[in-house]
Amino acid sequence: MAKALTQKQENFCRLFVELGNQSEAYRQSYNSNAKHESVNQEASRMMALPHIASRVEELRRDIAMAHNITVESLLSELEEARTIALTCETPQSSAAVTATMGKAKLCGLDKQVIDHNVKIVDDGSNEW
Repeated sequence: MAKALTQKQENFCRLFVELGNQSEAYRQSYNSNAKHESVNQEASRMMALPHIASRVEELRRDIAMAHNITVESLLSELEEARTIALTCETPQSSAAVTATMGKAKLCGLDKQVIDHNVKIVDDGSNEW
């Protein structure tokens, strides 16, 4: 059974989904006048709580369903915007790049991959 949220926690979740900014959601939900760093820490702590993260995802799912938003529909819209940006009278390359990056982000392809495998070769010139 999911843990019940307090009214402030529910407000935090709803504001976070609406605003997209966890610190501002925390500040408004808790009427906090604390320092920026303190608000950031508390907001991060809130988002790390499983019942808070779960509620945020539930709210996001509800919004997506209510507006018939899918990854496919968003990708289609971004592709349309990209095409328009590239084919208009004065091509807008930055708008096209933004649409392309939006598509990459939706597909999880916007992450930089860093290979941490390092091969150490001892040629005998160094002492270990």
